[in-house]
Amino acid sequence: MSNNNLLGRRNFIKGMGAAAGVAMAAPAMAISEKAEGVKWDKEVEVLIIGSGFAGLAAAIEATRKGAKDVHIFEKMSYFGGNSAINGGLFAAPNTPMQNKEGVQDSVDRMVSDQMKSGRGIADEALLRHVAEHAMEALQMTFDAGSEYHPYLQQLGGHSVARTYQTTVSCGAGITQPLYKQCQKIGVKTHNRSKFEGFLVGEKGEILGVKMRQNYHFGEDQPGKVINIRASRGVIMATGGFAQNIDLRMAQDPTLTSEVGCTNAPGATGEGMYEMFRLGAVPVHLAHIQSGPWASPDEGGFGYVSNYSIYNFPHSMAINRLTGKRFMNEIADRKTRADAELACRDEKGEALPPILITSYKDSKKHPNTKKVIKYNVGWKFDSIEELAKHFDVPLKPLKAQIEEYNSYVKSGEDTQFGKNMTKAKDKYIQAPFTVVRLWPKVHYCQGGVQVNTKAEVKDSFTGEPISGLYAAGEVCGGIHGVSRLGSCSIPECMVMGMTAARSIMKA
Repeated sequence: MSNNNLLGRRNFIKGMGAAAGVAMAAPAMAISEKAEGVKWDKEVEVLIIGSGFAGLAAAIEATRKGAKDVHIFEKMSYFGGNSAINGGLFAAPNTPMQNKEGVQDSVDRMVSDQMKSGRGIADEALLRHVAEHAMEALQMTFDAGSEYHPYLQQLGGHSVARTYQTTVSCGAGITQPLYKQCQKIGVKTHNRSKFEGFLVGEKGEILGVKMRQNYHFGEDQPGKVINIRASRGVIMATGGFAQNIDLRMAQDPTLTSEVGCTNAPGATGEGMYEMFRLGAVPVHLAHIQSGPWASPDEGGFGYVSNYSIYNFPHSMAINRLTGKRFMNEIADRKTRADAELACRDEKGEALPPILITSYKDSKKHPNTKKVIKYNVGWKFDSIEELAKHFDVPLKPLKAQIEEYNSYVKSGEDTQFGKNMTKAKDKYIQAPFTVVRLWPKVHYCQGGVQVNTKAEVKDSFTGEPISGLYAAGEVCGGIHGVSRLGSCSIPECMVMGMTAARSIMKA
C-alpha cells in the first residue's frame, strides 16, 4: 500500500461523525506524516504509548525478552491511566485460589461465559488467547507485589467464582506495583508526553512518532514536539474513548454529557483516531458498556461500584415503584444496565432502583463503611424504615423478601434464574444496607482490530501494519456486545505481554 493512500484517509473520522449527525470536536487531532527527511531528535528500542495495565505489562515483558531500551510515554501528569481507578478485579481460570476453594474452572468455560455475554459477535480466538495466558498475567502482578483479598468473587455472567480483587479495591493495586517494577528493571517513563502522530516510512511501516513534551491536559500547549524513532516498533496502549462525548454520541446519541462516566479524564481516544487514519479496521465502536453497579449519588467509579459488585450475589435489586425484584442481580452487565434504565416512575422519569443487603454480609467488604460514611449508602434497622425512606410499597416489599429468602434456602431462584451459590445462608434480614443504582458509561468495546499477536490489521490489505502493535481498550471486537466484569485487566495485560513478545520477534 502506498504511503499516499495511508496518509490520505484523514476525512475518515470526520465522515464517521457526519454520518451520525454529530460534530466531532473533542480532542485536538494528531496528524501523521511521512518520515522522509525528518530529523530524529531521539531513538529508542521499544516505544510504548500509555501507562495503564497494557503498557506496563508490555514494558516488563519486553525487558524480560531482552529489550535494553524500553520507554513508556504518558500524556497525563500521573502514571496508570484509567487502569489506576478501575475496580481492581482480575478474572482467570485455574488459579491458586480456585484450587484452594475447590472451584472447577477451565479456559473453555471462561471463553464460553464471555461468548454468551458477547451476544454472538465476540472474537473467540482473542478471548481464548487471553484466557490461556491470564494466569501468566496474574503471576506478573504477584511477582510485582500486588495484594488481593483472600476470597474469590463471582461476578455477573460468570458461571463460577474466578475473580480476584486487590486489597485496595481498585486498579492502583496493580498499576503501582507494575510501575515500580518498571522502574526497578530500567524502563524509562515519561509523563506529560502527548502523542501527536506517527512517522511513516515509504512502505507504510511505522518508523516512529511525534511526541509533545511538557503537555498539560486541557490547557494551551507550550511544549515542544520532538520526533522519536522506534527501532523495533510502537505499542499503542492508549485506552478507550468514554470521556470523548462527541465520539460516544456519534455511536449512541443517548450517551450525552448528562450521562455519568467512570473513566479518567484522559480517556479521549486520540491514539485510536490516528490508527484509523493509518488504515486500521474500526470494530464495534457502537458497543459502549455502562456499569450497572454504579451510583447516581457519587461521581465517577466511586465507592458504591465495588461495594455493589461484591454484594450483588447475595442481595436483592428492587424497583422502588413496585417493591419487587426486576432482574437477575448477577446477569451480564448489559442485561442489568438495560433493566435498571427501565426503572421509571408514573411520569416516565428515572427512578434509580435500590440494592438491599443484610448489613452482616455487606460489612465484609471494606467499602461498606465508606459508603455509609459519605452518605452514598444507608443503614436501616427495619424494613419499615427502609420502605419509608425510599417510598417503596411496604406490603409487596415484605412479600418479595420472604420469597427471595426461600430461594436462598432452596438454592434455586425460580423468579429470575440467579445462580444462588454465593448466596448460600445469606438471608435478607435486618439491619440492612442499601444503595441506589444507575448505570454509568464505563467501557468501550470498540476500537482497532488486532490479531492474536497484537498486530494492528490494515483495512485495505488485511495484513498487519508493520511496526505497529496495540493492546487494551484501544482495541475492539474482542468482547462483542457486552464485556464481562473483571475481564479487562487480563485482556489488557495479556495483550500487552503479547505485543511485547511480537515486537521482540520482529
